[in-house]
Amino acid sequence: MSRRRVLLMLKPLDVYTARFTESSQLHRFRNPQILRYLDDRCKVHNDTISLCQDVLQRRSLDWEPFLCNRLEQPIRHVDLVISVGGDGTLLQASHFIDDSIPIVGVNSDPTRVEEVQEFSHDFDATRSTGYLCAATAGNFEQVLDEILKGHRAPSGLSRISVCINNHLLPTYALNDILVAHPCPATASWFSFRIKGDGDDGQERSPLVNCRSSGLRVSTAAGSTAAMLSAGGFPMPISSQDLQYMVREPILPGASNSHLMHGVIKSDQTMHVTWYKKQGKVYIDGSHVFHSVNHGDTIEVSSRAPILKVYLPPHLLQ
Repeated sequence: MSRRRVLLMLKPLDVYTARFTESSQLHRFRNPQILRYLDDRCKVHNDTISLCQDVLQRRSLDWEPFLCNRLEQPIRHVDLVISVGGDGTLLQASHFIDDSIPIVGVNSDPTRVEEVQEFSHDFDATRSTGYLCAATAGNFEQVLDEILKGHRAPSGLSRISVCINNHLLPTYALNDILVAHPCPATASWFSFRIKGDGDDGQERSPLVNCRSSGLRVSTAAGSTAAMLSAGGFPMPISSQDLQYMVREPILPGASNSHLMHGVIKSDQTMHVTWYKKQGKVYIDGSHVFHSVNHGDTIEVSSRAPILKVYLPPHLLQ
C-alpha cells in the first residue's frame, strides 16, 4: 500500500512585533504587555507547527509544509490537507481544493479565557477562534490518528459559486461573499431578484432596487460569522441554502424592506445587477476579489463543489 500524502498548510509567522520595533514613531507609545502578548502569539503558533511536523514525521506519511500565502495553483495529488493557523488559513487553503481532498484545521493559537479577562481593561487579548478547526496542539495527534484509521468522516460543506457576466469565477466561497463599492464610505447601487433553477428561470421574487453599503451572501458555515454579527441567523452546518442580507439599506422602511434579508434555496440563483462605476466582489474576506462595473451582472448560487472538512464535534451535534 502506498504511503498517504499530506500537505501541511501553514499560516506565516506573525510579523506585528517586528513592525512595532521598526517604527520609531510608535516607540514612545509602546505597551510592553502588548509586545509580550504578540511575542507569545508568535511562539505558540511556531510551537504548534513544530508539534504537527514532529507528529507527521513519526507517522508513515509523505508530507511537505507549504505557506498558505504562496499558494497559486490548485492542490492536487494529496490525500489530506492539514491547515495550521485558524479559520482564515483554512479558508485560504479551501480556495485551492476541489471536492476530492479533505481538509482538517488545527487552531495554532486558541484564545485563552483567563488572558482575555486579565487584559480586558488594557487591550483585546482575543486570539484565534478556530470555529471550523477540529484540532489544537493538545489533541492533534489523537485527531490525526482517528482520521488515518477511518474513525472520523469529513463533512461536506456548501460553497458559493459566483458568475460575473456569465463567466464563472475560479474561487468558491466557503464563508461568504460581499458585493460592495471598494470605498466603504461610498453607497452601493444595485438590484437583485431570486429565480428558480428548475423552472425555466421563473421569477421567485420581485426586483429589489437597493442603495446601501453592499450585499452579503453567506453559506451555512459562514452564517455564524459576519452574517450573524450583522443581525442574521445561524444555519445548520449541513444546509445547502445560502443567506443574504443587504447591508445598511437606505430607506429601510420602504415597502420592500422584508426582502432585504432572506434565503437563497439550493435550487435558486440570485441575479444581481451593479449600477455604480466601480464595485468589487470580495470572497471570504478582503484578499480575494473581482472587479465589477456599471451594468455588470452577478449570479450567486450554491452550485459549487462541496468542501470536505473534518469538523469539531460541537458542529456535528
